[in-house]
Amino acid sequence: MQVMQLTHPGPIAGRPLALVERPELRAAPGDLVVRVTACGVCRTDLQLVEGDLRAKTLPIIPGHQVVGRVVEVGVGVTGWRVGDRVGAAWLGGTCGACAKCKEGRENLCSRAELVGWDRDGGFATQIAVRADYALRLPDSFDDFAAAPLLCGGVIGYRSLKLAGIRPGGRVGLYGFGASALIALQIARHWGCRVFVCTRSDAERTRALQMGAEWAGGYEDPPPERLDSAVTFAPVGQVVHAALHALDRGGTVAVNAIHLDRVPGFSYDALWWERNLRSVANFTRADAVELLQLASTIPIRTTYEVYSLPRANDALTRLKAGKVSGAAVLSV
Repeated sequence: MQVMQLTHPGPIAGRPLALVERPELRAAPGDLVVRVTACGVCRTDLQLVEGDLRAKTLPIIPGHQVVGRVVEVGVGVTGWRVGDRVGAAWLGGTCGACAKCKEGRENLCSRAELVGWDRDGGFATQIAVRADYALRLPDSFDDFAAAPLLCGGVIGYRSLKLAGIRPGGRVGLYGFGASALIALQIARHWGCRVFVCTRSDAERTRALQMGAEWAGGYEDPPPERLDSAVTFAPVGQVVHAALHALDRGGTVAVNAIHLDRVPGFSYDALWWERNLRSVANFTRADAVELLQLASTIPIRTTYEVYSLPRANDALTRLKAGKVSGAAVLSV
């Protein structure tokens, strides 16, 4: 099989991903082998490739928004057959036995396996997926449209929930890439008023076209105080701006696995029971809920398609902020 492999993290300008041949996969007990047809390209992939996110094992195959077809079913697997369409997302497995797992908070399991970080991901022609973490995808989305739902969609959905949004509430979205584009549609479906802050003129125009009530820059205060905000940009200063835009009792949810830093701020910005919280991974329940909701709304995903050998190019455009919607590899 062909894979885009990371052996030595470094600047994307140096093209750290290399196209290499590996042996075909065989299904271990409890696993599915999936022939990949599409894999979304995420900023987390970029952070791993460039070394901002420390690699846990090398070499590694990035990619955690995977769509494909089952080609082999491992011993002990029920409910899946060869030929079934399947999705694989960031959460690739947990221990199932710790306190967090038993509480239904498997996203916080200290022994979680994360696809494209702990175990090889979908920048490849094949991927091994734990069958109990494989996802069934709505027929209403083709493979390329479904891929962005499997990280940007589900983590954006969880972020909105943790931010405590409610119908009629004023929601701020800081950054307007693939995840925020989906979150805007969910918030509007729930009857929220949406305010978008982003550095890009094109993204501000697009946000207004998609139903945002207002769009401005990161340092522009929204015209009204926000009840909730979600930050998508991996920049600590954006968290600072969102916190200062909150009304009393509001919450900022930080949708990022890595930030450059969190700048100091006056306690006055946090007082009046304002909340600042991180968003870590997601649960399988989150993914199932998001995929059902995506069909109901229905969510519109937009994407640019790249061949597998062009994964470095997709990440380069993502870093430069030039991707329209999501980047998806056609495998």
